[in-house]
Amino acid sequence: MRRFVFIAFFVAGPALGQSPQGEVAITIYNNNLALVQDVRQIAIPAGRSRQEFADVSAQIRAETVSFAAPDTAIVEQNFDYDLLSPGKLMEKAVGQTVTIVRVNPATGGEIRESAKVLATNGGVVLQIGARIEVLRDDGLPVRVIFDKVPENLRARPTLSVTLESGRAGVRPARLTYLTPGLAWKSDYVALFDEAAGKIDVQGWITLSNSSGTTYTNADVVMVAGAPNDGNNYNSNNYRSYRPQAASDLVRAGTESGNRPRLGDYYLYPLAHRTTIANAQTKQVSFLDVQGAAAAKAYHFTVGWMQTVDTPTSASTVLNFSNSRASGLGTQMPAGTVRVYIRDAQGAPQFIGESGIGHTPMGSEIAIRTGEAFDVKVKSAVTKREKITKDEWERTSRYRITDSREGTRIVEVETNPVFSRTTMTYTLTNARPTPSVVNLVQTGLDNPYHDTRIVEESVRGEQISLSDRRYRITIPANGETVVTATFDTRY
Repeated sequence: MRRFVFIAFFVAGPALGQSPQGEVAITIYNNNLALVQDVRQIAIPAGRSRQEFADVSAQIRAETVSFAAPDTAIVEQNFDYDLLSPGKLMEKAVGQTVTIVRVNPATGGEIRESAKVLATNGGVVLQIGARIEVLRDDGLPVRVIFDKVPENLRARPTLSVTLESGRAGVRPARLTYLTPGLAWKSDYVALFDEAAGKIDVQGWITLSNSSGTTYTNADVVMVAGAPNDGNNYNSNNYRSYRPQAASDLVRAGTESGNRPRLGDYYLYPLAHRTTIANAQTKQVSFLDVQGAAAAKAYHFTVGWMQTVDTPTSASTVLNFSNSRASGLGTQMPAGTVRVYIRDAQGAPQFIGESGIGHTPMGSEIAIRTGEAFDVKVKSAVTKREKITKDEWERTSRYRITDSREGTRIVEVETNPVFSRTTMTYTLTNARPTPSVVNLVQTGLDNPYHDTRIVEESVRGEQISLSDRRYRITIPANGETVVTATFDTRY
């Protein structure tokens, strides 16, 4: 099947007179949303006039546009996002007359004909005099000349505003709107020195622009937060949805710093004005700290009380704090932390990455970088037995409301099953130095929320309703066995 395309287009017609960008300020949030404020000096005549604003975002949310200028009132506003292109020109020319120019390959002379555009569905159909013709892709040079650009077709995204002004003169006009297509995220590069127990952290802001417009010499500020935009509302808990970070926030911080705020969000302004080109990614440093305290540990979670016969690798975890005392001393916006260590030759090598959520200052953070080759854990149910009702007996009363019979009391004698389970955890270490493992037994929030610790060879710490943590040191090239007994009502 032949394919019909244009080899070239030449457009004739007057240029559009539009107001260029002025002094631009951009506030960028974490949920692909930005606030653009553009102040332009505009000559506004007295009475009613139409002003056109070029270089606005191609993804502008028209319902959020606000316009303000002294002694003026808005009558109407329109956003023209149908952008100038060869295909759009031809689509708008359906039913109109254009000029077709062909070159005779033998003589090099041009042949011009007037043609009416009948259709552009999968190809261009023309009526030239009494004949119907389809523009063909046959290698012969063809161009189409248009007398003018269609009125509602723009070379750039354009907002037009009809104004009523009480006087004539040049004055500042502030254009404000929300738009997607401008986004930022934070990334961290962490160089860990295990022997020294120190970490160097550099933070980068990565700013991207896919809005369809370049913002020239803009004052830019990033907001660490995602304002509710009406699309992420959760009717169950009245909070916007927030994804869980891949790493553990061990303890939330309670320290305040000097970073500027906007309500409950933190601000990260760029130090200097910058141009954000369309389809561009820009990186700016916002954190550079050397020698903060850090330590490596291992982490392993046992799901419920179960036997895992195959020794399984513990997770390698980098523990640090962003407290003032640790040396980091800053709030950390959500992002990815990439961890490096130096090899025997002193060159930094990548060992893993993990995500963090928005982290207040003073928090304890655990970055999981991967799985340990030499540190393994296996768990086993070594004993599970029933215990008697005399040890643990309960009668349950249920109040049942019936609209026809009123309220009645029903007493139900339950016959629950009570169990005692003994767990054995075997931890091995093939490293030439001792290793510390945070062993977590999870699943203790059974259906009755009633688990009792009978005995344990290493004293544990209850870190949540579900989880109990044991901090276990495994000797170099050695093994450690830990036992714990739990009573449960089922």
